[in-house]
Amino acid sequence: MGRITGADLICRALKLEGVTNIFGLAGDHILPVLDTMADQDFHITDTRHEQAAVHMADAWARITEQPGVCMYTTPGFANAIPGLTNALHSESPVISIAGCADLHDLGRGGQQEIDQVHMAAPMTKGSFLVDDARRIPEFIRRAMRLAFSGRRGPVHLTIPIDLQEGSIDEEQVELYGPDKYRAKESMLAHPESVGRAIAFLRQAKKPLIIAGSAAGYTLSGDALQRFIETTRLPVLTEEQSRGLISDDHPYVFGFFERGLNRAAAKVREADVVLLLGRKQDFTIGFCRPPHVGVDAKIVQVDPSALEIGRNRGVAVGMVGDVTSVLDQLTKEAASFTWKDLPWLDELREARAAQSIWAENLARTETPMHALFVHKTIKSMLCPDDCLVFDGGDFCHFGRSLLPALKPKRWFYVSSLGMLGSSLPTALAAKVAYPDSRVIMLTGDGAFGFNGMEFDTAVRHRLNIVAILGNDSAWGIDRQIQLGLYGRPVATDLLQTRYEQVVQGLGGYGEFVERAEDLEPALQRAFASGRPALLNVAVQRAISPRAEAAIGRRKAATAK
Repeated sequence: MGRITGADLICRALKLEGVTNIFGLAGDHILPVLDTMADQDFHITDTRHEQAAVHMADAWARITEQPGVCMYTTPGFANAIPGLTNALHSESPVISIAGCADLHDLGRGGQQEIDQVHMAAPMTKGSFLVDDARRIPEFIRRAMRLAFSGRRGPVHLTIPIDLQEGSIDEEQVELYGPDKYRAKESMLAHPESVGRAIAFLRQAKKPLIIAGSAAGYTLSGDALQRFIETTRLPVLTEEQSRGLISDDHPYVFGFFERGLNRAAAKVREADVVLLLGRKQDFTIGFCRPPHVGVDAKIVQVDPSALEIGRNRGVAVGMVGDVTSVLDQLTKEAASFTWKDLPWLDELREARAAQSIWAENLARTETPMHALFVHKTIKSMLCPDDCLVFDGGDFCHFGRSLLPALKPKRWFYVSSLGMLGSSLPTALAAKVAYPDSRVIMLTGDGAFGFNGMEFDTAVRHRLNIVAILGNDSAWGIDRQIQLGLYGRPVATDLLQTRYEQVVQGLGGYGEFVERAEDLEPALQRAFASGRPALLNVAVQRAISPRAEAAIGRRKAATAK
Protein backbone atom coordinates (compact mmCIF):
# COMPACT_ATOMS: atom_id res chain seq x y z
CA MET A 1 0.00 0.00 0.00
CA GLY A 2 1.29 3.46 -0.87
CA ARG A 3 0.12 7.01 -1.48
CA ILE A 4 -2.50 7.98 -4.03
CA THR A 5 -3.60 11.40 -5.28
CA GLY A 6 -7.15 12.63 -5.46
CA ALA A 7 -6.80 12.89 -9.25
CA ASP A 8 -5.90 9.22 -9.44
CA LEU A 9 -8.86 8.36 -7.20
CA ILE A 10 -11.18 10.11 -9.65
CA CYS A 11 -9.70 8.04 -12.46
CA ARG A 12 -9.95 4.76 -10.57
CA ALA A 13 -13.55 5.38 -9.51
CA LEU A 14 -14.58 6.25 -13.08
CA LYS A 15 -12.80 3.19 -14.49
CA LEU A 16 -14.75 0.94 -12.13
CA GLU A 17 -17.88 2.34 -13.79
CA GLY A 18 -16.52 1.47 -17.22
CA VAL A 19 -15.97 5.13 -18.15
CA THR A 20 -13.39 5.64 -20.89
CA ASN A 21 -14.75 8.72 -22.69
CA ILE A 22 -14.52 12.17 -21.10
CA PHE A 23 -16.01 15.32 -22.63
CA GLY A 24 -14.80 18.71 -21.49
CA LEU A 25 -12.58 21.72 -21.78
CA ALA A 26 -9.26 22.29 -20.02
CA GLY A 27 -8.95 24.94 -17.33
CA ASP A 28 -7.02 25.76 -14.15
CA HIS A 29 -9.03 23.79 -11.66
CA ILE A 30 -9.10 20.43 -13.48
CA LEU A 31 -5.54 20.39 -14.82
CA PRO A 32 -4.34 17.85 -12.21
CA VAL A 33 -6.95 15.26 -13.12
CA LEU A 34 -6.51 15.84 -16.86
CA ASP A 35 -2.78 15.28 -16.49
CA THR A 36 -3.41 12.01 -14.66
CA MET A 37 -5.93 10.87 -17.26
CA ALA A 38 -3.41 11.48 -20.03
CA ASP A 39 -1.31 8.59 -18.68
CA GLN A 40 -4.27 6.22 -18.58
CA ASP A 41 -6.68 4.76 -21.12
CA PHE A 42 -9.15 7.64 -21.19
CA HIS A 43 -10.22 9.28 -24.43
CA ILE A 44 -10.75 13.00 -23.88
CA THR A 45 -12.87 14.89 -26.41
CA ASP A 46 -12.18 18.56 -25.80
CA THR A 47 -14.79 20.98 -27.13
CA ARG A 48 -14.75 24.70 -27.84
CA HIS A 49 -17.44 25.49 -25.24
CA GLU A 50 -18.48 23.71 -22.05
CA GLN A 51 -22.16 23.67 -23.00
CA ALA A 52 -21.22 21.52 -25.98
CA ALA A 53 -19.22 19.19 -23.73
CA VAL A 54 -22.30 18.57 -21.59
CA HIS A 55 -24.43 18.03 -24.70
CA MET A 56 -21.91 15.43 -25.87
CA ALA A 57 -21.91 13.68 -22.49
CA ASP A 58 -25.72 13.82 -22.48
CA ALA A 59 -25.97 12.21 -25.92
CA TRP A 60 -23.25 9.65 -25.19
CA ALA A 61 -25.09 8.49 -22.07
CA ARG A 62 -28.41 8.09 -23.89
CA ILE A 63 -26.82 6.30 -26.83
CA THR A 64 -24.66 3.86 -24.88
CA GLU A 65 -26.57 3.43 -21.58
CA GLN A 66 -23.27 4.32 -19.87
CA PRO A 67 -22.47 7.35 -17.71
CA GLY A 68 -21.73 10.52 -19.65
CA VAL A 69 -18.87 12.31 -17.87
CA CYS A 70 -18.05 15.96 -18.53
CA MET A 71 -15.35 18.07 -16.85
CA TYR A 72 -14.47 21.77 -16.67
CA THR A 73 -12.99 24.50 -14.51
CA THR A 74 -14.96 27.11 -12.53
CA PRO A 75 -15.97 29.65 -15.23
CA GLY A 76 -16.39 26.66 -17.53
CA PHE A 77 -18.91 25.27 -15.07
CA ALA A 78 -20.93 28.47 -15.46
CA ASN A 79 -20.93 27.84 -19.22
CA ALA A 80 -22.10 24.27 -18.58
CA ILE A 81 -25.33 25.19 -16.80
CA PRO A 82 -27.44 25.30 -20.01
CA GLY A 83 -26.18 21.84 -20.94
CA LEU A 84 -27.07 20.46 -17.51
CA THR A 85 -30.52 21.99 -17.82
CA ASN A 86 -30.98 20.22 -21.13
CA ALA A 87 -29.68 16.93 -19.70
CA LEU A 88 -32.28 17.14 -16.94
CA HIS A 89 -35.01 17.41 -19.58
CA SER A 90 -33.52 14.66 -21.73
CA GLU A 91 -33.24 12.42 -18.64
CA SER A 92 -29.61 11.61 -19.27
CA PRO A 93 -27.29 10.10 -16.61
CA VAL A 94 -24.62 12.78 -16.91
CA ILE A 95 -21.89 13.13 -14.27
CA SER A 96 -20.68 16.73 -14.18
CA ILE A 97 -17.30 17.23 -12.49
CA ALA A 98 -15.91 20.72 -11.94
CA GLY A 99 -12.78 21.82 -10.17
CA CYS A 100 -12.62 24.90 -8.00
CA ALA A 101 -10.20 26.86 -5.83
CA ASP A 102 -8.53 25.23 -2.82
CA LEU A 103 -11.03 23.94 -0.30
CA HIS A 104 -9.65 26.12 2.53
CA ASP A 105 -10.09 29.26 0.38
CA LEU A 106 -13.80 28.74 -0.33
CA GLY A 107 -15.89 31.45 1.28
CA ARG A 108 -12.91 33.80 1.44
CA GLY A 109 -13.02 35.03 -2.14
CA GLY A 110 -11.01 32.22 -3.67
CA GLN A 111 -9.90 32.27 -7.29
CA GLN A 112 -12.93 32.55 -9.61
CA GLU A 113 -15.13 31.47 -6.70
CA ILE A 114 -18.83 30.92 -7.31
CA ASP A 115 -21.31 28.74 -5.48
CA GLN A 116 -21.21 25.82 -7.89
CA VAL A 117 -23.21 23.46 -5.71
CA HIS A 118 -26.24 25.72 -5.37
CA MET A 119 -26.01 26.88 -9.00
CA ALA A 120 -26.25 23.29 -10.23
CA ALA A 121 -28.83 22.08 -7.72
CA PRO A 122 -32.02 23.18 -9.56
CA MET A 123 -30.74 21.74 -12.85
CA THR A 124 -29.61 18.34 -11.55
CA LYS A 125 -30.85 15.42 -9.47
CA GLY A 126 -28.14 16.21 -6.95
CA SER A 127 -25.21 18.59 -6.47
CA PHE A 128 -22.37 18.03 -4.00
CA LEU A 129 -19.05 19.49 -2.81
CA VAL A 130 -16.39 16.84 -2.17
CA ASP A 131 -14.68 18.02 1.02
CA ASP A 132 -12.26 15.15 1.67
CA ALA A 133 -10.06 13.33 -0.85
CA ARG A 134 -10.74 10.02 0.88
CA ARG A 135 -14.41 10.40 -0.01
CA ILE A 136 -13.94 10.97 -3.75
CA PRO A 137 -14.93 7.37 -4.67
CA GLU A 138 -17.90 7.58 -2.29
CA PHE A 139 -19.19 10.75 -3.95
CA ILE A 140 -18.72 9.32 -7.43
CA ARG A 141 -20.66 6.22 -6.38
CA ARG A 142 -23.41 8.42 -4.99
CA ALA A 143 -23.55 10.44 -8.20
CA MET A 144 -23.76 7.31 -10.36
CA ARG A 145 -26.46 5.71 -8.24
CA LEU A 146 -28.57 8.87 -8.24
CA ALA A 147 -28.10 9.54 -11.97
CA PHE A 148 -29.43 6.09 -12.92
CA SER A 149 -32.19 5.69 -10.33
CA GLY A 150 -35.87 6.23 -11.18
CA ARG A 151 -36.18 8.90 -13.84
CA ARG A 152 -32.59 9.48 -14.89
CA GLY A 153 -30.76 12.78 -14.90
CA PRO A 154 -27.51 14.68 -14.34
CA VAL A 155 -25.61 14.91 -11.05
CA HIS A 156 -22.90 17.47 -10.27
CA LEU A 157 -19.72 17.13 -8.20
CA THR A 158 -17.36 19.98 -7.31
CA ILE A 159 -13.88 18.67 -6.45
CA PRO A 160 -11.43 21.38 -5.27
CA ILE A 161 -8.02 21.47 -6.95
CA ASP A 162 -6.09 20.84 -3.73
CA LEU A 163 -8.02 17.58 -3.23
CA GLN A 164 -6.98 16.52 -6.74
CA GLU A 165 -3.31 17.37 -6.10
CA GLY A 166 -3.01 16.07 -2.55
CA SER A 167 -2.21 12.47 -1.67
CA ILE A 168 -3.49 10.07 0.98
CA ASP A 169 -2.73 6.52 2.08
CA GLU A 170 -4.39 3.98 -0.20
CA GLU A 171 -5.52 1.98 2.83
CA GLN A 172 -7.81 4.86 3.77
CA VAL A 173 -9.83 4.47 0.57
CA GLU A 174 -12.65 2.08 -0.36
CA LEU A 175 -12.93 1.29 -4.08
CA TYR A 176 -15.45 -1.17 -5.48
CA GLY A 177 -17.50 -1.64 -8.61
CA PRO A 178 -21.13 -0.77 -9.38
CA ASP A 179 -22.37 -4.31 -8.76
CA LYS A 180 -21.61 -3.70 -5.08
CA TYR A 181 -23.74 -0.57 -4.73
CA ARG A 182 -26.13 -0.29 -7.69
CA ALA A 183 -28.81 -2.96 -7.62
CA LYS A 184 -29.43 -4.63 -10.98
CA GLU A 185 -32.69 -6.31 -10.01
CA SER A 186 -35.59 -5.24 -12.23
CA MET A 187 -38.54 -3.50 -10.60
CA LEU A 188 -41.72 -5.46 -11.34
CA ALA A 189 -45.36 -4.41 -11.19
CA HIS A 190 -47.90 -6.06 -8.92
CA PRO A 191 -49.50 -9.06 -10.73
CA GLU A 192 -52.99 -7.77 -9.98
CA SER A 193 -52.21 -4.47 -11.73
CA VAL A 194 -50.81 -6.36 -14.73
CA GLY A 195 -54.02 -8.36 -15.03
CA ARG A 196 -56.20 -5.25 -14.78
CA ALA A 197 -54.13 -3.45 -17.44
CA ILE A 198 -54.53 -6.34 -19.89
CA ALA A 199 -58.27 -6.48 -19.14
CA PHE A 200 -58.66 -2.81 -20.09
CA LEU A 201 -56.63 -3.28 -23.28
CA ARG A 202 -58.66 -6.34 -24.31
CA GLN A 203 -61.90 -4.38 -23.98
CA ALA A 204 -60.60 -1.38 -25.91
CA LYS A 205 -61.86 -0.49 -29.38
CA LYS A 206 -59.33 2.28 -29.96
CA PRO A 207 -56.26 1.55 -27.81
CA LEU A 208 -53.01 3.44 -28.25
CA ILE A 209 -49.56 2.80 -26.76
CA ILE A 210 -47.14 5.69 -26.35
CA ALA A 211 -43.55 4.76 -25.51
CA GLY A 212 -41.72 7.70 -23.99
CA SER A 213 -38.28 8.51 -22.68
CA ALA A 214 -38.10 6.05 -19.78
CA ALA A 215 -39.16 3.17 -22.05
CA GLY A 216 -35.91 3.83 -23.91
CA TYR A 217 -33.60 3.07 -20.96
CA THR A 218 -32.45 0.02 -22.90
CA LEU A 219 -30.33 -0.89 -25.92
CA SER A 220 -33.00 -3.21 -27.33
CA GLY A 221 -36.66 -2.91 -28.28
CA ASP A 222 -37.28 -6.65 -28.08
CA ALA A 223 -39.60 -6.44 -25.06
CA LEU A 224 -41.78 -3.79 -26.69
CA GLN A 225 -41.85 -5.67 -29.98
CA ARG A 226 -42.91 -8.92 -28.28
CA PHE A 227 -45.72 -7.06 -26.55
CA ILE A 228 -47.20 -5.40 -29.63
CA GLU A 229 -46.85 -8.54 -31.74
CA THR A 230 -48.69 -10.49 -29.04
CA THR A 231 -51.48 -7.92 -28.60
CA ARG A 232 -51.55 -6.42 -32.12
CA LEU A 233 -51.91 -2.99 -30.55
CA PRO A 234 -50.64 0.24 -32.20
CA VAL A 235 -47.67 2.07 -30.74
CA LEU A 236 -46.05 5.47 -31.25
CA THR A 237 -42.57 6.27 -29.99
CA GLU A 238 -40.77 9.42 -28.89
CA GLU A 239 -37.58 10.65 -27.24
CA GLN A 240 -35.29 7.76 -26.23
CA SER A 241 -37.84 5.22 -27.46
CA ARG A 242 -37.57 6.29 -31.10
CA GLY A 243 -36.48 3.30 -33.15
CA LEU A 244 -36.94 0.73 -30.38
CA ILE A 245 -39.13 -0.86 -33.02
CA SER A 246 -38.66 0.28 -36.60
CA ASP A 247 -41.22 2.71 -37.98
CA ASP A 248 -41.59 0.19 -40.80
CA HIS A 249 -43.25 -2.31 -38.44
CA PRO A 250 -46.99 -2.80 -39.22
CA TYR A 251 -48.04 -1.91 -35.65
CA VAL A 252 -45.78 1.14 -35.34
CA PHE A 253 -47.22 4.50 -36.36
CA GLY A 254 -44.18 6.71 -36.11
CA PHE A 255 -43.25 9.68 -33.98
CA PHE A 256 -45.58 10.74 -31.17
CA GLU A 257 -45.86 14.42 -31.97
CA ARG A 258 -49.44 15.57 -32.42
CA GLY A 259 -48.46 18.56 -34.52
CA LEU A 260 -46.27 16.55 -36.89
CA ASN A 261 -47.94 13.13 -37.11
CA ARG A 262 -51.62 12.82 -37.94
CA ALA A 263 -51.75 9.34 -36.42
CA ALA A 264 -50.45 10.77 -33.14
CA ALA A 265 -53.15 13.45 -33.18
CA LYS A 266 -55.75 10.68 -33.00
CA VAL A 267 -54.85 10.11 -29.35
CA ARG A 268 -57.86 12.30 -28.64
CA GLU A 269 -60.07 9.49 -29.99
CA ALA A 270 -58.39 6.66 -28.06
CA ASP A 271 -60.45 4.88 -25.41
CA VAL A 272 -57.45 3.31 -23.63
CA VAL A 273 -54.00 4.93 -23.60
CA LEU A 274 -51.03 2.94 -22.33
CA LEU A 275 -48.21 5.28 -21.30
CA LEU A 276 -44.88 3.46 -21.19
CA GLY A 277 -42.33 5.68 -19.46
CA ARG A 278 -44.25 8.64 -20.82
CA LYS A 279 -45.03 11.68 -18.67
CA GLN A 280 -48.43 13.36 -18.46
CA ASP A 281 -46.87 16.66 -19.51
CA PHE A 282 -47.77 19.56 -21.78
CA THR A 283 -46.82 17.70 -24.97
CA ILE A 284 -49.88 15.48 -24.46
CA GLY A 285 -52.06 18.23 -23.04
CA PHE A 286 -51.44 16.91 -19.52
CA CYS A 287 -53.63 13.96 -20.57
CA ARG A 288 -56.69 16.14 -20.04
CA PRO A 289 -59.70 16.59 -22.36
CA PRO A 290 -59.90 17.35 -25.21
CA HIS A 291 -56.30 16.17 -25.80
CA VAL A 292 -57.19 12.76 -24.34
CA GLY A 293 -60.89 11.88 -24.21
CA VAL A 294 -62.81 12.44 -21.00
CA ASP A 295 -63.90 8.79 -20.91
CA ALA A 296 -60.53 7.35 -21.91
CA LYS A 297 -58.80 4.99 -19.50
CA ILE A 298 -55.15 5.74 -18.74
CA VAL A 299 -52.77 2.88 -17.96
CA GLN A 300 -49.38 4.18 -16.90
CA VAL A 301 -46.04 2.41 -16.37
CA ASP A 302 -43.14 4.45 -15.02
CA PRO A 303 -39.92 3.95 -13.05
CA SER A 304 -40.88 6.93 -10.88
CA ALA A 305 -43.92 6.81 -8.59
CA LEU A 306 -44.04 10.63 -8.80
CA GLU A 307 -45.14 10.45 -12.45
CA ILE A 308 -48.11 8.11 -11.97
CA GLY A 309 -51.34 10.12 -12.25
CA ARG A 310 -49.42 13.38 -12.04
CA ASN A 311 -52.03 15.43 -13.93
CA ARG A 312 -54.87 12.98 -14.46
CA GLY A 313 -55.99 9.95 -12.48
CA VAL A 314 -55.16 6.57 -13.97
CA ALA A 315 -57.17 3.39 -14.27
CA VAL A 316 -54.02 1.37 -13.57
CA GLY A 317 -50.65 2.65 -12.40
CA MET A 318 -47.55 0.49 -12.27
CA VAL A 319 -44.18 1.59 -10.89
CA GLY A 320 -41.31 -0.42 -12.32
CA ASP A 321 -38.66 -0.86 -14.94
CA VAL A 322 -40.56 -0.45 -18.22
CA THR A 323 -38.84 -3.33 -20.01
CA SER A 324 -39.49 -5.71 -17.12
CA VAL A 325 -43.14 -4.66 -16.81
CA LEU A 326 -43.55 -5.14 -20.56
CA ASP A 327 -42.38 -8.74 -20.14
CA GLN A 328 -45.03 -9.18 -17.42
CA LEU A 329 -47.72 -7.68 -19.65
CA THR A 330 -46.71 -9.89 -22.59
CA LYS A 331 -46.87 -13.04 -20.47
CA GLU A 332 -50.36 -12.11 -19.27
CA ALA A 333 -51.51 -11.10 -22.76
CA ALA A 334 -50.33 -14.39 -24.26
CA SER A 335 -53.15 -16.17 -22.42
CA PHE A 336 -55.69 -14.55 -24.75
CA THR A 337 -56.42 -14.34 -28.46
CA TRP A 338 -55.91 -10.90 -30.01
CA LYS A 339 -57.11 -9.72 -33.41
CA ASP A 340 -56.38 -6.68 -35.54
CA LEU A 341 -58.82 -3.89 -34.73
CA PRO A 342 -60.55 -1.63 -37.33
CA TRP A 343 -58.83 1.18 -35.43
CA LEU A 344 -55.55 0.19 -37.10
CA ASP A 345 -57.03 1.05 -40.50
CA GLU A 346 -57.99 4.50 -39.23
CA LEU A 347 -54.44 5.11 -38.10
CA ARG A 348 -53.06 3.87 -41.42
CA GLU A 349 -55.41 6.21 -43.27
CA ALA A 350 -54.11 9.13 -41.21
CA ARG A 351 -50.54 8.19 -42.08
CA ALA A 352 -51.42 7.79 -45.76
CA ALA A 353 -53.04 11.24 -45.82
CA GLN A 354 -49.92 12.71 -44.29
CA SER A 355 -47.74 11.06 -46.93
CA ILE A 356 -49.86 12.66 -49.66
CA TRP A 357 -49.55 16.04 -47.94
CA ALA A 358 -45.77 15.69 -47.74
CA GLU A 359 -45.46 14.57 -51.36
CA ASN A 360 -47.43 17.60 -52.55
CA LEU A 361 -45.05 19.97 -50.78
CA ALA A 362 -41.85 18.14 -51.77
CA ARG A 363 -41.91 19.41 -55.34
CA THR A 364 -38.81 20.11 -57.39
CA GLU A 365 -38.64 23.89 -57.25
CA THR A 366 -36.27 26.69 -56.32
CA PRO A 367 -36.06 27.80 -53.59
CA MET A 368 -36.61 24.33 -52.17
CA HIS A 369 -39.29 23.47 -49.66
CA ALA A 370 -37.88 21.82 -46.53
CA LEU A 371 -39.78 18.64 -47.36
CA PHE A 372 -38.00 18.37 -50.72
CA VAL A 373 -34.69 18.44 -48.85
CA HIS A 374 -35.83 15.76 -46.38
CA LYS A 375 -37.36 13.62 -49.15
CA THR A 376 -34.00 13.68 -50.93
CA ILE A 377 -32.19 12.71 -47.74
CA LYS A 378 -34.70 9.89 -47.14
CA SER A 379 -34.00 8.43 -50.57
CA MET A 380 -30.29 8.17 -49.66
CA LEU A 381 -30.56 6.71 -46.16
CA CYS A 382 -28.78 3.50 -45.15
CA PRO A 383 -30.05 1.15 -42.42
CA ASP A 384 -27.26 2.06 -39.99
CA ASP A 385 -27.47 5.83 -40.42
CA CYS A 386 -27.95 7.96 -37.32
CA LEU A 387 -30.19 11.03 -37.63
CA VAL A 388 -29.86 14.03 -35.33
CA PHE A 389 -32.39 16.87 -35.47
CA ASP A 390 -32.22 20.34 -33.98
CA GLY A 391 -35.29 22.47 -33.31
CA GLY A 392 -37.07 24.89 -35.64
CA ASP A 393 -39.37 24.55 -38.62
CA PHE A 394 -36.82 23.08 -41.04
CA CYS A 395 -36.19 20.22 -38.63
CA HIS A 396 -39.87 19.81 -37.74
CA PHE A 397 -40.60 19.02 -41.37
CA GLY A 398 -37.82 16.43 -41.26
CA ARG A 399 -39.10 14.81 -38.09
CA SER A 400 -42.50 14.42 -39.76
CA LEU A 401 -40.96 12.47 -42.65
CA LEU A 402 -37.69 10.74 -41.78
CA PRO A 403 -38.08 7.34 -40.09
CA ALA A 404 -36.51 5.83 -36.98
CA LEU A 405 -35.36 2.34 -37.98
CA LYS A 406 -33.06 1.24 -35.15
CA PRO A 407 -32.70 1.98 -31.43
CA LYS A 408 -30.55 4.92 -30.41
CA ARG A 409 -30.18 6.32 -33.95
CA TRP A 410 -32.84 9.06 -34.10
CA PHE A 411 -32.38 12.09 -31.85
CA TYR A 412 -33.98 15.49 -31.50
CA VAL A 413 -34.09 18.35 -29.01
CA SER A 414 -35.37 17.61 -25.50
CA SER A 415 -38.66 18.86 -24.08
CA LEU A 416 -36.70 21.98 -23.07
CA GLY A 417 -36.47 22.83 -26.78
CA MET A 418 -32.88 24.03 -26.43
CA LEU A 419 -31.55 24.98 -29.84
CA GLY A 420 -27.99 24.20 -30.91
CA SER A 421 -27.69 20.78 -29.27
CA SER A 422 -27.68 18.88 -32.58
CA LEU A 423 -24.01 19.38 -33.45
CA PRO A 424 -22.58 18.15 -30.11
CA THR A 425 -25.14 15.32 -30.15
CA ALA A 426 -24.04 14.32 -33.63
CA LEU A 427 -20.39 14.35 -32.57
CA ALA A 428 -21.15 12.09 -29.61
CA ALA A 429 -23.08 9.77 -31.93
CA LYS A 430 -20.04 9.58 -34.21
CA VAL A 431 -17.86 8.67 -31.22
CA ALA A 432 -20.36 5.90 -30.41
CA TYR A 433 -20.85 4.81 -34.05
CA PRO A 434 -17.50 5.39 -35.78
CA ASP A 435 -18.41 3.12 -38.71
CA SER A 436 -21.87 4.58 -39.37
CA ARG A 437 -22.94 7.76 -41.11
CA VAL A 438 -24.22 10.46 -38.76
CA ILE A 439 -26.51 12.97 -40.44
CA MET A 440 -27.32 16.20 -38.65
CA LEU A 441 -30.29 18.43 -39.54
CA THR A 442 -30.24 22.03 -38.33
CA GLY A 443 -31.56 25.48 -39.10
CA ASP A 444 -29.54 28.61 -39.65
CA GLY A 445 -30.60 30.02 -36.28
CA ALA A 446 -29.75 26.89 -34.31
CA PHE A 447 -26.37 26.52 -36.02
CA GLY A 448 -25.14 29.75 -34.44
CA PHE A 449 -25.13 28.34 -30.90
CA ASN A 450 -22.47 25.66 -31.31
CA GLY A 451 -21.22 26.07 -34.87
CA MET A 452 -17.60 26.38 -33.69
CA GLU A 453 -17.79 22.73 -32.62
CA PHE A 454 -16.99 21.91 -36.25
CA ASP A 455 -13.47 22.65 -35.06
CA THR A 456 -13.95 19.85 -32.51
CA ALA A 457 -15.20 17.60 -35.31
CA VAL A 458 -12.15 18.34 -37.47
CA ARG A 459 -9.62 17.91 -34.65
CA HIS A 460 -11.11 14.60 -33.52
CA ARG A 461 -11.92 13.39 -37.06
CA LEU A 462 -15.62 13.03 -36.36
CA ASN A 463 -16.84 13.05 -39.94
CA ILE A 464 -20.50 13.91 -39.62
CA VAL A 465 -22.56 15.38 -42.45
CA ALA A 466 -24.76 18.36 -41.57
CA ILE A 467 -27.61 19.75 -43.68
CA LEU A 468 -28.50 23.32 -42.73
CA GLY A 469 -31.87 24.62 -43.91
CA ASN A 470 -31.26 28.33 -44.47
CA ASP A 471 -34.41 30.45 -44.60
CA SER A 472 -32.62 33.55 -43.28
CA ALA A 473 -34.81 33.62 -40.19
CA TRP A 474 -35.58 32.26 -36.78
CA GLY A 475 -38.12 30.31 -38.76
CA ILE A 476 -40.68 28.90 -36.34
CA ASP A 477 -40.77 32.04 -34.19
CA ARG A 478 -41.15 34.24 -37.24
CA GLN A 479 -44.07 32.12 -38.45
CA ILE A 480 -45.74 32.21 -35.03
CA GLN A 481 -45.31 35.98 -34.89
CA LEU A 482 -46.96 36.35 -38.28
CA GLY A 483 -49.80 34.06 -37.24
CA LEU A 484 -50.48 35.78 -33.92
CA TYR A 485 -49.42 39.40 -34.43
CA GLY A 486 -49.21 39.86 -38.18
CA ARG A 487 -45.57 40.95 -38.21
CA PRO A 488 -42.09 39.61 -37.41
CA VAL A 489 -40.01 41.19 -34.64
CA ALA A 490 -36.30 40.42 -34.19
CA THR A 491 -36.57 37.16 -36.14
CA ASP A 492 -34.91 38.01 -39.48
CA LEU A 493 -31.41 36.73 -40.26
CA LEU A 494 -29.05 37.05 -43.22
CA GLN A 495 -28.49 34.32 -45.78
CA THR A 496 -25.06 33.81 -44.27
CA ARG A 497 -22.50 31.55 -45.95
CA TYR A 498 -22.18 29.13 -43.05
CA GLU A 499 -20.43 26.58 -45.25
CA GLN A 500 -17.48 28.98 -45.48
CA VAL A 501 -17.19 28.90 -41.68
CA VAL A 502 -16.90 25.11 -41.85
CA GLN A 503 -14.40 25.33 -44.70
CA GLY A 504 -12.32 27.77 -42.67
CA LEU A 505 -12.26 25.30 -39.78
CA GLY A 506 -10.95 22.54 -42.06
CA GLY A 507 -14.23 20.82 -42.96
CA TYR A 508 -16.07 20.36 -46.24
CA GLY A 509 -18.80 22.84 -47.21
CA GLU A 510 -21.10 23.71 -50.09
CA PHE A 511 -23.83 26.28 -50.66
CA VAL A 512 -26.82 24.70 -52.44
CA GLU A 513 -29.54 26.85 -54.01
CA ARG A 514 -31.09 24.69 -56.75
CA ALA A 515 -33.13 21.55 -56.20
CA GLU A 516 -31.32 19.61 -58.90
CA ASP A 517 -27.98 20.28 -57.19
CA LEU A 518 -28.95 18.85 -53.81
CA GLU A 519 -28.46 15.10 -54.32
CA PRO A 520 -25.03 15.45 -56.01
CA ALA A 521 -23.95 17.79 -53.21
CA LEU A 522 -25.04 15.24 -50.61
CA GLN A 523 -23.06 12.54 -52.38
CA ARG A 524 -19.95 14.76 -52.39
CA ALA A 525 -20.39 15.55 -48.69
CA PHE A 526 -20.66 11.86 -47.77
CA ALA A 527 -17.60 11.07 -49.89
CA SER A 528 -15.49 13.97 -48.62
CA GLY A 529 -13.91 12.12 -45.71
CA ARG A 530 -14.21 15.27 -43.58
CA PRO A 531 -16.82 16.84 -41.32
CA ALA A 532 -19.19 18.42 -43.83
CA LEU A 533 -21.93 21.02 -43.98
CA LEU A 534 -24.34 21.75 -46.81
CA ASN A 535 -25.85 25.23 -46.50
CA VAL A 536 -29.17 24.78 -48.32
CA ALA A 537 -31.35 27.75 -49.22
CA VAL A 538 -34.98 26.89 -48.43
CA GLN A 539 -38.36 28.57 -48.53
CA ARG A 540 -39.84 30.33 -45.53
CA ALA A 541 -42.58 27.74 -44.94
CA ILE A 542 -44.69 27.20 -41.85
CA SER A 543 -44.58 23.72 -40.32
CA PRO A 544 -47.56 21.89 -38.79
CA ARG A 545 -45.80 22.30 -35.43
CA ALA A 546 -45.88 26.10 -35.79
CA GLU A 547 -49.50 25.99 -36.97
CA ALA A 548 -50.41 23.97 -33.89
CA ALA A 549 -48.61 26.46 -31.63
CA ILE A 550 -50.55 29.34 -33.19
CA GLY A 551 -53.80 27.45 -32.68
CA ARG A 552 -53.03 26.75 -29.00
CA ARG A 553 -52.17 30.37 -28.23
CA LYS A 554 -55.28 31.69 -29.99
CA ALA A 555 -57.44 29.20 -28.11
CA ALA A 556 -55.82 30.10 -24.79
CA THR A 557 -56.26 33.82 -25.47
CA ALA A 558 -59.91 33.34 -26.40
CA LYS A 559 -60.52 31.29 -23.26
